Amino acid sequence: MIQSLITFIIIFGIIVCVHEYGHLYFAKKSGILVREFSIGMGPKIYAHQAKDGTVYTIRILPLGGYVRMAGWGEDETDIQTGAPVSLTLDPESMRVTRISLSEKVQFEHALPMLVTSYDFERELTITGEVNGESQTYQVDHDATVVESDGTELRIAPLDVQYQSASLAGRMMTNFAGPLNNFILGIVAFILVMFMQGGVQDLNSNQITVTDKNLPAYQAGLRTGDTVSSINGNKVSDWDSLTKQIISSKGQQIKIKTLKRTVVVTPKKQDQAYIIGITPNMKTGFFDKITGGVEKAITSAFTIVNALKNLLLHPSLNKLGGPVAMYQMTGQAAREGLTTVIAFMAMLSINLGIFNLIPIPALDGGKILMNIIEGIRRKPMKQEYENIVTLVGVGIMVLLMIAVTWNDILRLFR
Repeated sequence: MIQSLITFIIIFGIIVCVHEYGHLYFAKKSGILVREFSIGMGPKIYAHQAKDGTVYTIRILPLGGYVRMAGWGEDETDIQTGAPVSLTLDPESMRVTRISLSEKVQFEHALPMLVTSYDFERELTITGEVNGESQTYQVDHDATVVESDGTELRIAPLDVQYQSASLAGRMMTNFAGPLNNFILGIVAFILVMFMQGGVQDLNSNQITVTDKNLPAYQAGLRTGDTVSSINGNKVSDWDSLTKQIISSKGQQIKIKTLKRTVVVTPKKQDQAYIIGITPNMKTGFFDKITGGVEKAITSAFTIVNALKNLLLHPSLNKLGGPVAMYQMTGQAAREGLTTVIAFMAMLSINLGIFNLIPIPALDGGKILMNIIEGIRRKPMKQEYENIVTLVGVGIMVLLMIAVTWNDILRLFR
């Protein structure tokens, strides 16, 4: 159980972090301020602010992560009227360089203020009561706010917000998360091909004998044999070869190779008939690379077809949430590292495709709104975009609850 849990956390963490890093990278390239890049959720346990203003945090719950972009979604600095803050002023310009909302963080020579109003987007000012008098201070463009939990973030003036980036930049920022998942899936599948020593050649009728205790070896077949026919039926590739073995239903079959002819009786195993052979392996360097890419593409088409089937015939039993993922992770962990990496590759591609579904809460929904903006030649009003996004979030939360509950019920069936 511990092994399954650790494997689940590592796989899920890698997939989500790679996804979010895609958003981070292209947001910065588009001139969007990324205020925070978080690994994990919940209370902060570590934070480091980079020179470009991004705060990199590690949070206590090792599930997922997020990118907090200036002006994206509900990202904003909220200071209640009358709230006590402490200001750090630049001694030369007298501009505010730091606003602390946290009682946990105290700065030397900080100026206490009771805030009455502020504008960190356009005017860059903060107004409040200082020593019994109302004072207004200019706020530096790159000033930081220390939030109540102690996390120090840059303020978000309009020129560095998500909405101020070009349409192409925003679209690429939204697409970059799924793109990174596809790249991770391809790289992981290529790694699997190297770990297993090559890629199976399904277009060949040359075989590899897997076990000396199974019928193929005992009948005289050897690794490297090329099967030309089974029971007189011509064999040209792995698919035609396996069809002949399956259709035998356990009866003796005559296998003719270029070197010998043998009689084999298939063995029943897990509701299937086997003789103990696999396709021949292509072991060249570029064979492994192309094999990994082809596997990723095949997996992507399999997932797309499954989604199409789900839309045509909706059923919760065709979906899996965190509970189902945990179960599958545990099974993969028991089968070894190669299976774990292959499972991660499949899951990463799955997440990338799922995120491209045009539901407002997902990246696909954001890309759809980008496309609509391009057609209309003007952005959707922020209020409408927020409402549409909230509806999408509500749909996703309800779906996740339903899927998770269904996963739990399946455990007891």
